[in-house]
Amino acid sequence: MDAAQRTDEWFKARLGKATASRFNDVIARTRSGYSSARANYRAQLVIERLTKEKAESYTNSYMQWGIDNEPIAQMAYEAETGNEVIEAEFVDHDLLMAGASPDGYVGDDGLVEIKCPASATHIETLKKRKIPNQYMAQVQGQMWITGRFWCDFVSFDPRLPSNAQLFIVRVERDDDYINTLEEEVADFLAEVDEEVAFIKSFK
Repeated sequence: MDAAQRTDEWFKARLGKATASRFNDVIARTRSGYSSARANYRAQLVIERLTKEKAESYTNSYMQWGIDNEPIAQMAYEAETGNEVIEAEFVDHDLLMAGASPDGYVGDDGLVEIKCPASATHIETLKKRKIPNQYMAQVQGQMWITGRFWCDFVSFDPRLPSNAQLFIVRVERDDDYINTLEEEVADFLAEVDEEVAFIKSFK
């Protein structure tokens, strides 16, 4: 289902599905096994499927700031690279109850994913000169579902000096990573299906 981001149709299209922005929660592990983030996300999807309603979401000031500044970051990216960003809608996986909402398409093969984080997070990204680990599953998941071959990851903070506001790194499609991710997501969704079936048949 094609739906522009953050519209009612977009939220409806995502309902009960594992989305790329949460794939890191699906694969998150501790020393003793999967993290609580996976269980919490599984519970959220189960409830969405049973109630047909969007789960309550929490937006703090940092998150809202990032949402508000994303259009500015996109313009900065376009000015720096010369690339035109085409708005992306929610894209469903062909078979699984999963999908992705990239921040935009670039050309025939690329995507762009934009983050406007807290200044401390942005500075850490500048120092490491690479995509933060917590976003790799999201970016590779977007390439998996859209069939694209690369993604420009953007971190943007207009509060910093002009030379340090914009960071761009290209992430190439990694099919080995994607194959493992696909297995993880499929197993996770099977757990969701099982729990939904249990609740529906509960007596």
